[in-house]
Amino acid sequence: MNAVRRTLLRLVAGAAVGALAGLAVAQAAPPATAAPSSSSAVTVSGRGEFRDMRFTVSQTADLTSQAVTVSWSGGTPSTFAGTLFDTDFVQIMQCWGDDDGTVPANPGPPRTQCQYGASPTTDRGSWPGNDYDDTRRVFYSAEPTNYGQDDRYGATNPNAPGEVPFKPVSGATVTSNTQNNPYFNRNTTNEIDFARTGADGTGKEFFEVQTANEAPHLGCGVVVKTDGVSRPRSCWLVIVPQGHLDLDGKPYADHSQVNAGSPVSSTNWKNRVAIPLRFNPVGTNCALGSDERPTTGSELAADAMTSWQTALCATGKVYGYTELGEPDTRARLGNDGSSGLAFTTRALGADAGTSAPDDPTVYAPTALSGTVIGFTIERRPKATASQATQRLAGSKIESIDLNPRLVAKLLTESYRNSPWGAVIGSTAAQGYGWARNNPAGLASDPEFIALNPEFAELSVAETPATDTDLLTSLGHSDSARAVWQWIVADKDARGFLAGVSDDWGMRVNPYFSTNTDLNPTGFAFDPANTDTYPKSDPWCTIPPGTGATEKQCMIDFHPYVADMHAGALHTLRTDSLWKASWDPLASPPAYKNSGPQTVGSRFMITITDAASAARYGLRTARLLNAAGTYVAPSGVTLTAAAASATGKSAPEISPAKATAKDAYPLAQLVYAAVRPAKLDAAARKDYATLLRYAAGTGQTTGADPGLLPAGYAPLTRTLRARTTQAADALLHYKAPSTGSGDASAAGGGSGGSTTTGGTTGDLSGGTAGGTTTGGAGASASATPSSAASYGGGKVVQTTAAGATPADPANPLRYAVPVGAALGAVAGVGAPFAGGGRLRLPLRLPLPGGRTVTVVPEVALPERLRRLLRP
Repeated sequence: MNAVRRTLLRLVAGAAVGALAGLAVAQAAPPATAAPSSSSAVTVSGRGEFRDMRFTVSQTADLTSQAVTVSWSGGTPSTFAGTLFDTDFVQIMQCWGDDDGTVPANPGPPRTQCQYGASPTTDRGSWPGNDYDDTRRVFYSAEPTNYGQDDRYGATNPNAPGEVPFKPVSGATVTSNTQNNPYFNRNTTNEIDFARTGADGTGKEFFEVQTANEAPHLGCGVVVKTDGVSRPRSCWLVIVPQGHLDLDGKPYADHSQVNAGSPVSSTNWKNRVAIPLRFNPVGTNCALGSDERPTTGSELAADAMTSWQTALCATGKVYGYTELGEPDTRARLGNDGSSGLAFTTRALGADAGTSAPDDPTVYAPTALSGTVIGFTIERRPKATASQATQRLAGSKIESIDLNPRLVAKLLTESYRNSPWGAVIGSTAAQGYGWARNNPAGLASDPEFIALNPEFAELSVAETPATDTDLLTSLGHSDSARAVWQWIVADKDARGFLAGVSDDWGMRVNPYFSTNTDLNPTGFAFDPANTDTYPKSDPWCTIPPGTGATEKQCMIDFHPYVADMHAGALHTLRTDSLWKASWDPLASPPAYKNSGPQTVGSRFMITITDAASAARYGLRTARLLNAAGTYVAPSGVTLTAAAASATGKSAPEISPAKATAKDAYPLAQLVYAAVRPAKLDAAARKDYATLLRYAAGTGQTTGADPGLLPAGYAPLTRTLRARTTQAADALLHYKAPSTGSGDASAAGGGSGGSTTTGGTTGDLSGGTAGGTTTGGAGASASATPSSAASYGGGKVVQTTAAGATPADPANPLRYAVPVGAALGAVAGVGAPFAGGGRLRLPLRLPLPGGRTVTVVPEVALPERLRRLLRP
């Protein structure tokens, strides 16, 4: 009998220890990482005179509205006729349709189905092309000996130019005046008319891929049925290299002008390189009429939600997502807990003048991203620049360094040319003497040049459209607050705002001064409590040289965009939205947008989010952090900053407290916030499902639908565990009984009014509690609606399974049960391995140098308990 008792004791203790060991292994598992590589990059060789060129497109599958990198090598350096592109450049466009069969070795679309030819019809003074090479017109300027197929379009002799029609996916065809077609124009097209090949024979462009949402006439991504199978319509990226032969195949006769000809002419089209593009489906991915749960909030979560939705649609649960500034989101959830799940970077009650609700709020870490300063800048060397810099003309700058004071100068409109027309020559308008000796813009600021020396040799047209301000979004946001918090944490930036000149004598725009005595409004600017990008300067004028009869003000010179996503897109296009040209012939006369900047000298900079910057191929600035290091946003630097987050309910990342050397100062941790007492059990279950997916597969990085897009860092193991605990807290929430004042979520115990995945304290450690208390019982619900709330731009849909998604690829889910089984076997077999008595209590090592003391306490059936009695 004693032998039986000893065996049972070893069995029970071994199982308990083995289970804990398995738990330790699972907890020590690495964080979610990238999915196995399945790159869709494609490299294609040129033909004919371009046979030595190699063209690479960085991504050709799982495409949405985004940018892809088009690079090439083996080319001949571009040449110019004055300021116009002349020979050896590249033109890029997007097309639709089936293979036309003309080049069996490189299938591609008909040239009539390509979005090309929307070059400017007016204001072409600084445009680097002519009507021959940037439109759909076909004009043979050398002696014609072979017109190919272009005679069908009217090109019968040098004095009778033809025009290649454009055929949209609808079938209607534009046969003339294609520059003014009703489908695309200079402000909406994604065509690249001129891409430069550098002195080393290489080049690179970031090409905006457009879906049917942006270009319905191409229809890319729309689900169509082919041979009985429904799939998203694929399209083409077409590259046409231009060399030094005219359309008749002979060398240019006159090198004083551009003779390249249209890329859609039959002669140039023979050299085209076509690469198929495969899109994610566009439109309603979830079943029509499906009920949905509402989610709202932070734009920082938008790209992640968009990706997750695609993978989860088939399960039938739909989650509507509406983008809303975080302060407004918190106010909405605080006022109406039945509104559903909200994405935020701060806890309810964190905003001035607000308080947290009495009932519990569950916070689940969902996404780790950040606010970034993205840019498109091309090198335009000064005439005095070194030969090395001259060789880089037209190429893109990959990195710049910015400190808080430089960003403060931009946001406060303190550069001389920011209040456009306030200083002309040496004359300053009344009240703008402060601007007279300030640098015209960022690129000529000695402080900026000290950090970025190559700009000393570069020329920038410093206007409201370029380097005198940042393109910013309208409305309240935690991203804007983070930027201002970063600025006010810096001593030099605080001094500048207070009226202290920088080391080179630059002064702040007094309308943004934190010194009441300097601010003309009589009130001090308060950046520490600002969560917008104000345009406080009241300057208005008729812009010099326009001949206009109406004034423009600062909001006209520096327009807002709707959100950070739009800011990234317009920065890719280098379209500042400033309506800089006066059109006296319009009815009534009005200002108009001149469109994107001229290739080769583009300069545009914006505040956006890391995901949007990655999506549209923007370069991002390295920012000065609290440790004195210039750091770019990346998975490593975002994670380093997240380790510094502090707070009890929704720990925040503070720029001043992110003191690790590699911490990115504008990292932001996004939480899903839910008030379970205000939801019914069905709603809590649905939101718990979404959280489980976000903490699991949703943290694996990759381009495939359902994964974590570029611009996010996977949540750490600790954060994912807290999200799972938060899902449990929702799933097992029980309303407090009348008079008890206690609402127990997952984990047991009672006390606090909020939970962060069932835990309190900062994100670097803490212990599990999983308890929420207080508040009224569950009464209302985020009721499913049969009407979909999503639809282009601001609103995205997302779905999640009714049950927790399986994770078959993760063997760590078996760590605890397997550990228990092995522990039981080991416990029974210990005597046969020379082991002595089982010594209790046991001390088990855990990750991070911690240990846990184990004293097994297991409930056994009564029959077995009798065997263990002495």
